[in-house]
Amino acid sequence: MTKTSDFDYSLPPERIAQIPLAKRDASRLLVLQRSSAKVEHKIFSDLIDYLLPGDILVINDTRVIKARLFGRKHPTGGRVELLLLEKRCDSCWQALVGGKRLVTGTKIILSDKAGIPVGLSATVVKELEGAVREVEFDEPIENHLDSLGHVPLPPYIHEDLLDSDRYQTIYSHDPGSAAAPTAGLHFSPELLLKVREKGILIESTTLHVGLDTFKPVESEDVAAHIIHSEWARLKPQSARRINEAKLAGGRIIAVGTTCVRILETAALRSAGITGNLNNISQRDIAGETYDICPWQPVAAFEGRTDLFIYPGYRYRAVDVMITNFHLPRSTLLMLVAAFTGTDAILETYQTAIAEKYRFYSFGDAMLIV
Repeated sequence: MTKTSDFDYSLPPERIAQIPLAKRDASRLLVLQRSSAKVEHKIFSDLIDYLLPGDILVINDTRVIKARLFGRKHPTGGRVELLLLEKRCDSCWQALVGGKRLVTGTKIILSDKAGIPVGLSATVVKELEGAVREVEFDEPIENHLDSLGHVPLPPYIHEDLLDSDRYQTIYSHDPGSAAAPTAGLHFSPELLLKVREKGILIESTTLHVGLDTFKPVESEDVAAHIIHSEWARLKPQSARRINEAKLAGGRIIAVGTTCVRILETAALRSAGITGNLNNISQRDIAGETYDICPWQPVAAFEGRTDLFIYPGYRYRAVDVMITNFHLPRSTLLMLVAAFTGTDAILETYQTAIAEKYRFYSFGDAMLIV
């Protein structure tokens, strides 16, 4: 049994980055060589030295929406917080709610950023798992998010974000995420130009980050955890260019765990493995899946992925990973551990702590080759 406690570690609170650095690509970069466990300490702009002509850098172009809303219950006046997770219909959203007794039928009067009620309301129409509800607004909410919504920063960030664009990648395009794909926050326009000039391809994909970013792993048996699905898309022309780059000798470089999930889902689909992917790591451990070749081409898809990667999973597409430092006992740390080995990643994290790296969303980055 793979245990959740195997992915625990202690992090001094002062190592949690509270604000982004003034310059995006000035963050530190810990380089981990998987084959030798060698560690190097660099600056993120040094990434260019580790990329080769013909490599393909795969990015997630999702854009974070101002998904955090506030309001009061009607008629009692109790305070309510809504974190929009996913659109279900024109006026319906799945949301993570904060407040007391938010049962079906509860009406919420929304407030603006000054706390003043506005002429918009939402009604709880369905109670889902835990603090998740389906809510219906009296009109589509998207046009009001700029005036009413707040950037949904993670709960471990306690400082105000003065510039909300710093929680967006410079290439964000497709609105829909409740959280940023944070590995991409380190890229500056200048660095991306250098990447292009060196002959490295850049390919966009989309995955809208949803509920599982906020959901801890509560079971000790990792296999018992159910990861929530997220909407993703890999366009046909993107899949073709990624496969062509790989066949030409390039490496597939995933920028962040979201791109890992997109690429590995696409590779599984190419191999004819579809349906419930929550248990794919367990199936790999049991030897129930196989590959025709060491590398599996990716197939275009658009839809939901519930791929849950933890040690035992056999990577089929990704050659190199760029990622931030993740919370203990989290599915994201498990995904990275499947790429490096659990002992290797935990030892590397201890090195990062000793070297005073900054952790989590606004923290430093790792390059795993």
